[in-house]
Amino acid sequence: MSETPTAAFSIRLRVRLENRPGMLGRLAAVVGEAGGNISGLEGFEAKQAHLDEDVVINCTSEAHQAQILDAVRGLADEGIELLEWEDRTFAMHQGGKIEVLALSPVGDRDDLSMAYTPGVARVCNAIAADRSKAHELTIKKNTVAIVTDGTAVLGLGNIGPEASLPVMEGKALLFKEFAGVDGFPICLDVTDAESIIETVVRIAPVFGGINLEDIAAPQCFEVEERLKELLDIPVFHDDQHGTAVVVLAALENALKIVDKKMVDLRVVIAGVGAAGVAISKILMEAGVPNVVGVDRQGAIWDGRENLNAAKQWFAENTNPDRSVGSLAEVMPGADVFVGVSGPGLVTRADLQTMGTDPIVFALANPDPEIRPEQAEGVAAVIATGRSDFPNQINNVLCFPGIFRGALDAGATTITEGMKLAAAEAIASAVPESRLAPDFIVPSVFDKRVALLVAEATAAAAVREGVIRR
Repeated sequence: MSETPTAAFSIRLRVRLENRPGMLGRLAAVVGEAGGNISGLEGFEAKQAHLDEDVVINCTSEAHQAQILDAVRGLADEGIELLEWEDRTFAMHQGGKIEVLALSPVGDRDDLSMAYTPGVARVCNAIAADRSKAHELTIKKNTVAIVTDGTAVLGLGNIGPEASLPVMEGKALLFKEFAGVDGFPICLDVTDAESIIETVVRIAPVFGGINLEDIAAPQCFEVEERLKELLDIPVFHDDQHGTAVVVLAALENALKIVDKKMVDLRVVIAGVGAAGVAISKILMEAGVPNVVGVDRQGAIWDGRENLNAAKQWFAENTNPDRSVGSLAEVMPGADVFVGVSGPGLVTRADLQTMGTDPIVFALANPDPEIRPEQAEGVAAVIATGRSDFPNQINNVLCFPGIFRGALDAGATTITEGMKLAAAEAIASAVPESRLAPDFIVPSVFDKRVALLVAEATAAAAVREGVIRR
C-alpha cells in the first residue's frame, strides 16, 4: 500500500449537500479524517434547497478508496448524499488512451483517387523500386512499435499480453505528447525469445523503430541483440537503456554538487537485471572504473558459480577488486548507491558506511530501497523513481527524444555514443546556476528536454555515420 495519497488511486465523487453553511467543510473534515486528500472541486451546481458538487480525492489504495466512500456514505443523516462515484484511473483508461487519426482529407473524388486507388499505385511502385522511400512516403517515417510479451510489467511481473496493453498504450501516449512520435502497442502472445524475434522481424516493415518494453531478463538481452543484428532500424530496450541514460544524466549533475569525478567513483548497484546491467555499462562507458553489482546471492564477481550469460558478462567486466558478500558488506566506502531491485534493502546505517557526501539513487517503484526521509542528513543527493519526491528518475526524459532524434536523422541503430549524448542533453536542461541537491534532473513536464535529446541524438547518429544515405 502506498503511504502517500496519489492521483493513481484518485476517485471522483458526485455529492449532494444541503444548501447551508458548513456542509462542504463537514465533508472535507470527514475525508481528511479518513486520510484522503481533496485535490479538486469540479462541476458545482447550486439549487434552492441543495447543491451538487464533484469532489476529487486522492487515496493510497483501492482499500483506502472503499474506506473513504464508506465515510462519506455515513454522512447521509447529516445532509450529505453520495450520488455517484468513479475511479478516475479506470475512467481515463475506458476505451483505451490512443486512437488513429487521418492526416489527409477524403472529401471528394479527387482526394479518394490520390489517397487510394488509382493514385496510390504510383506510390507503391516508387517504394517497390526503392524500398528506402517507405521511410518518407508512409507512416514508417514516424512510427515506433512498442513491443512486449508481458513477462516483466512494471512491478507486477508476468501478467501476460492483454494485461500489459494499458502500459504500452501509456507509452504510446507519452511518445506522442512529448515528441510527436506515433507509437503503437504490440503485445505478443509468445513465451520464448525466438518467437519474439521472429514476429518483430516480420512486422518491422511497417515501423521506423522498435521500442522493447517489459520483457523479462535474461531473455530481453538476447531479443535486443538479435533484433539489432537483423534489422536496419533503431531497436531500443527502454527498461535497460532509458533508465541508464537518465541515471547517467542525474549522476553527472549530482557529481557537480559533491565535487567528484566519474573516474574516482566506486558505485554499488543493487539489482543485476535489465536495468542494472545497462546502468553499469553506461557508467563504465562514461568513465566509472569500479562498479559492484549485487543480486539476491550477494556481490557478483568473476568466478562466482551458476551465473547466466548476462551476469557472467557482468562478472567479467565489473568489480575489479573482487568484492564479495552481501549488499551491506560491499557498501562501505562506496560513493554512489543505485537501487533497481526492491523495497527496504538499505538502511540508514548502511549509508553511514559509505564515502563522504554519498549519492543515493533508490529507484525501486513504488517503494524504494530506502525512503528519502530515512536517508536525509546522510546522503548528499537523493533520487527515486517516484513523482512525489524530488529528483524523479523517469524514462520519459529519455525515450521520446531518443526516437525523435533517431527518426529525424534516419538512424539505422542506436549507439552507445547516441545514449551518452542523450544523457548529456538531459543533464544540460538543468542550468548549473539552479543545480541543487533536490534539483539534479529536469521536470518530466519540461517539453524542452525531448527537443534537446532529439537534437543531441541526431547529431551523434550523423557523427557516427549510422544513418541511411
